[in-house]
Amino acid sequence: MDYHISKTLAGDFDDIVDRATEALAAEGFGVLTQIDVRATLKKKLDVDFRPYLILGACNPGYAHQALLVEDKVGTMLPCNVVVQERDGGEIEVSAVDPIASMASIDNPALGEMASEVQAKLRKVIAAI
Repeated sequence: MDYHISKTLAGDFDDIVDRATEALAAEGFGVLTQIDVRATLKKKLDVDFRPYLILGACNPGYAHQALLVEDKVGTMLPCNVVVQERDGGEIEVSAVDPIASMASIDNPALGEMASEVQAKLRKVIAAI
């Protein structure tokens, strides 16, 4: 089972980050965090790395429902979306597959929500 939903695109990195953020918003997700892996690795390890950004996306309604049925599910929130430059200059956008990430939790109510969130994240990736 894949643990991500991905798509590769041609274009400007920052433009694709903006498009990903807009597509997330259209499906009810806000971006709570942005982790610039490239900048962090440069600062902490003096390592050069390709452009790689992790967007911590959250759909408040689903997050609230999930927390009500499983109080420690917050260890798996928010849903991460990665935008990274690949060899050759293409940009890949990947979202966590919530079904895969929730598979380790034995709670059928979470499974139903994960399916709904997966459908939304598939729409996000398709829209970019």
